[in-house]
Amino acid sequence: MAFGRSRRTKPPVEPVTLKILVAGGFGVGKTTMVGAVSEIRPLRTEESLSEAGRPVDDLQGVETKTTTTVAMDFGRITLREDLVLYLFGTPGQDRFWFLWDELAQGALGAVVLADTRRLEDCFAAVDYFERRGIPFTIAVNCFEGADRFPTETVRAALDLDDEVPLLMCDARDRESVKNVLVSVVEHAMILAGRERQPATM
Repeated sequence: MAFGRSRRTKPPVEPVTLKILVAGGFGVGKTTMVGAVSEIRPLRTEESLSEAGRPVDDLQGVETKTTTTVAMDFGRITLREDLVLYLFGTPGQDRFWFLWDELAQGALGAVVLADTRRLEDCFAAVDYFERRGIPFTIAVNCFEGADRFPTETVRAALDLDDEVPLLMCDARDRESVKNVLVSVVEHAMILAGRERQPATM
């Protein structure tokens, strides 16, 4: 029998799990963003674009796109030992928006991915989260060849409140996407803390 002080092992940490939505227009990079950071093989519900969908799918600016998300993308990332994010990518086309209410249930916050070449495509997502009081961060996906604009210009074009975070990102880059996700969590926590504060007389 060995004498002396026994080493105490730290009990395993039970992580907090949070749900984050990744939304935006058709072809803006939502599937790419989820795949860039997911530590598990992402669940994807992509189908090939069909001739039947051409009259309703606006491919201007994304002419090379051959598939579309028809339900959701799903991934998971551990930000810290005690914090795990579950990522749900929403479908971008109008005809699949009936799924958004289901996906939004229990979400802490959202990323609205934007493309400056088709900025109007993210208006609906911004409106959706504003109406439902879901905290969100705007992430401008910096596509190659796309014009770059100052954040103040993009903020004005989207008519955003000053407190809504707006970041430039590369949806293909893990560290860039992690910065966006951290921004969403921090923004949501600040708003939640504000709501918990007692009203002053």
